[in-house]
Amino acid sequence: MHKLTDIQLLKLGTTLHHIKKSNPYYFSRYETDRVTSYEDLTKLPFITKDVLRQGYPFAYACADIKNCVRMHMSSGTTGKPIINPMTEGDVNQWGEIMARCYTTAGVTSEDVVQITPSFGLFNGGFGFHYGAERLKSFIIPMGAGRSMLQLQFIKDLETTCLCAIASYPLRLMEVAKQEGFNFKETKLRVGIFGAETWTDGIRRRIEKEMNIETFDIIGMTETGGVGLGIDCKDHSGIHVWDDHYIVEIVDPETGEPLPDGVEGEMVVTTLTREGLPMIRYRTRDITKIVSRGLCKCGLNTVKIARLKGRTDDMLKVKGVNFYPAQIESILMEFTELGEEYRIILDKKKGKGDVTLAVETNGISDDTRDRLDTTLYDFLGFRVDVQYLKPGTLERSQGKAIRVIDNR
Repeated sequence: MHKLTDIQLLKLGTTLHHIKKSNPYYFSRYETDRVTSYEDLTKLPFITKDVLRQGYPFAYACADIKNCVRMHMSSGTTGKPIINPMTEGDVNQWGEIMARCYTTAGVTSEDVVQITPSFGLFNGGFGFHYGAERLKSFIIPMGAGRSMLQLQFIKDLETTCLCAIASYPLRLMEVAKQEGFNFKETKLRVGIFGAETWTDGIRRRIEKEMNIETFDIIGMTETGGVGLGIDCKDHSGIHVWDDHYIVEIVDPETGEPLPDGVEGEMVVTTLTREGLPMIRYRTRDITKIVSRGLCKCGLNTVKIARLKGRTDDMLKVKGVNFYPAQIESILMEFTELGEEYRIILDKKKGKGDVTLAVETNGISDDTRDRLDTTLYDFLGFRVDVQYLKPGTLERSQGKAIRVIDNR
């Protein structure tokens, strides 16, 4: 099992002492503020989204709200929301790690950064803004929607870096085709996308159509917002800023730590957050530790695989467990298929049934046969594939909807 660095241990001790001093209720979950090894850390209890919801709004806050300067809220759709109050120090920390993310993607003060995530309770827009502000880049704070204006600004204001939730570039590509807009006639060169699981197949399509290099960025409200990590130009994994966060991978069922290279649930401990520090927060994201050494890009941090999905995203049909992203990976291998699809789950005759609705401009019999065979080889049962005209499936205003569960 790996060791924690001296810097991490020092910051972890400071964080635990901060919780002990500022919020006895929160600290009662732990019996000590002394952690001298990775093994000590793994003996501390997890904190989960459900626990934080039960503490709504500020039961786990570790700073007087009078000393906080803003808040953001989790984007979950069920139960009470999770509010993360932020001190001035937290906002500064956020700006620092986001500036690192931009720099890792090759963005500098010379770039024009167009921010398309919303500016509101969802943390994305502000995180991208703070980081670009640190770099002194020129910022276009567009926010969500208005795709025609987004395209107009990309061209007229000579945007070089586009920031978005991962499914939004697909919508821009769709509108661009309808309007005869050519991304290759713009100065766009970098795309930083996150907030959703997106596959290498989608990545290749976006990069080809938009003529850009894309970077996968991760983060969540509970741990301080977008910017926890990003993949680099080597594109061999996501660098996590381990002077700010400790990342563990645990068995989703047992909670036991897993060795590097083994896939499991990511657990995050914050080392520099003040308003809502997190000790062993269960993210539900599925990934693995790729490496801990020096990357070809020059960064020397822990590196995790791109997120495969969430533990609560896993689907089970006819005894087979699979993630929506795995179906997407198969679909993106077929160039005749569009990027929009739905996995529709029903119950027929008491058994699970899967319909796959996918848009296409036209598909050959050979492609139909190959797709049917590929899906059967992966799932072990037949899927009813419905081929629809482009534009048939409803577009979401926020994160893409990929699964409709009618069971």
